[in-house]
Amino acid sequence: MIDWYQAEGDALKVVSPGAKPEMSNSEIITLALVMDYLPFPGETQFIGFIRANYRQWFPNLLTQSQFNRRLRKLGQMIEVLRRKWVKQLGAENATSFIIDTKPIPVMGYRRSKRHSDFHGSAGYGYCAARKMKYFGYKLVMLSTLKGLPIAYELVSANTDERKSVEAVLEIVRHCDIYGDKGFIGRDWQEEIADSTGNQIWTIHRENQQHQHSPQLKRLINKVRQRIEGVFHEIQNTGRNPERLLNKTVQGLTTHMSAKIASHTLRLLLRARFAIDVLIFVFVSSTQNLINIRHSKQSRILFHQ
Repeated sequence: MIDWYQAEGDALKVVSPGAKPEMSNSEIITLALVMDYLPFPGETQFIGFIRANYRQWFPNLLTQSQFNRRLRKLGQMIEVLRRKWVKQLGAENATSFIIDTKPIPVMGYRRSKRHSDFHGSAGYGYCAARKMKYFGYKLVMLSTLKGLPIAYELVSANTDERKSVEAVLEIVRHCDIYGDKGFIGRDWQEEIADSTGNQIWTIHRENQQHQHSPQLKRLINKVRQRIEGVFHEIQNTGRNPERLLNKTVQGLTTHMSAKIASHTLRLLLRARFAIDVLIFVFVSSTQNLINIRHSKQSRILFHQ
């Protein structure tokens, strides 16, 4: 992390007037990434834990409010770092991807939005899978078949499912994209194919005249289960993205960048060094990882 910051990250920092801060940007980014590996509901509890147990590593540790203000200025830097890790994992060679969306509520459904920073940016939406009405955004994510996030975006919750993914689909060209029934629409799929060369594959509704073969249906269903796993890991690791309790759009986008980056880092550590940071053990293969997760020892390590 420090090596990357000195080589590339330092050139991205925004110079501000005043005295040079004692706590470096690289330390703040490190803590932001680590935060989603520990089961604390918010920054206050996390900073308190670091202060009580690891102050020797971060002697200039800021207060929670100072940390939050500094972190909000580092969202772009975190995203640049994440994209570097994506390249290191070889995602540029992928030709098949999965696209999906996830609801991100930011305020109570009935609460007044007039004086909120989210007013005019977020919107009212409905998640059919969970039968949930909410006010906020949709997290649009494009991932590889192995569950590595390639690109993502936050759009208003009232955005049409197909329109919400168009900007993300511009990232790749001439690829197979697997999605759910929310992306059905022959005219729209043909527009995407004409503009990007990407072929959208979805399960057809039962009342549609043209149906996929049983083999293709099984393939699409199997592939789509993988992005459900990605969203599950992102939601159930560290701070739940549905309960970030951010009060500003900038705060929300920064913390979302940190969550996706920490997830990408976890995949990198697993692929490069056979380390699973959630259970703090070395794993030599995928099968060993599965065995460890289901063993009594792993449960003990996780709760220590």
